[in-house]
Amino acid sequence: MENFSAPFKGRSLLSWKDWSPQEIETLLELSLHVKTQARNGETYQRFLGKTIALIFEKRSTRTRCAFETAFAEEGGHPVFLSLQDIQLGGKESVQDTARVLGRMFDAIEFRGFKQQHVETLASFSGIPVINGLTDEYHPTQALADIMTLKEQFGKLKGLHMCFCGDGRNNVARSLMLICAKVGIDFSVYAPRELFPDSTLQTLCKPFAVASGAKITVSDEKSVVKNADCLYTDVWVSMGEESLKAERTKLLAPYQVNEALMSATGKSSSIFMHCLPAVKGQEVTETVFESAQSVVFDEAENRKHTIKAILLSVL
Repeated sequence: MENFSAPFKGRSLLSWKDWSPQEIETLLELSLHVKTQARNGETYQRFLGKTIALIFEKRSTRTRCAFETAFAEEGGHPVFLSLQDIQLGGKESVQDTARVLGRMFDAIEFRGFKQQHVETLASFSGIPVINGLTDEYHPTQALADIMTLKEQFGKLKGLHMCFCGDGRNNVARSLMLICAKVGIDFSVYAPRELFPDSTLQTLCKPFAVASGAKITVSDEKSVVKNADCLYTDVWVSMGEESLKAERTKLLAPYQVNEALMSATGKSSSIFMHCLPAVKGQEVTETVFESAQSVVFDEAENRKHTIKAILLSVL
């Protein structure tokens, strides 16, 4: 596998919309493989002579560290570019930035606000572009999440994941999409005001039919019953800080606490969170620090899945 030809050479990952279940499975297998290599202390230089531009409009711990370490460990050179460093969409159009970077780099990672920006970078750069988070999607997070499920349960099909909280956010949206593709039952436990939009639900429906996944969106607590995993995220997303008081009041009943974990009816249920977490808000410290919590396995898996994605497209 060390001299394998990249199965998705030249492709971009903007969301999971246009990736088949089989392709997602291939990425998962590769993620588990590179994690085993890391655990065994094996080192390779599979990105030797390659460069990646890492564009960050938003701050990051896991995404930035995962991309930089995954790329550098393989002998490649990551170049971090914040909005203080480049002109993206300001003095220079996104199209022009894309065409310049495409002449100098082998790949681009973009973490920012607009999905349109990451799509424009992919259209005009001529090199693979990886979405490190936009307001609409967070595909690399979702891949790390289902990798963690696979490690915990040994399978994906037939599992039930329930997202509790703001059902419109990019993580919830990405999880709904990837679960629909790979056959994980996915439910959202959220107030009606924060249900995922109907466009996304319509998009996921045929994928769920094909995989046998069941998608449920509800404001009733009964939706967590039989969940193998309860997942949550912060109540106030980046850029929505002014809504903090209103969100906190609205989402307080959807906090993941011991009672909600018990409501799954399964002692084997696990807790997941994309981090950073505001303990005492979306999750209690008790649950976060419990044996059911796999948040740091999940965080580590961001690196292995990102390395696998990069290996597969470069």
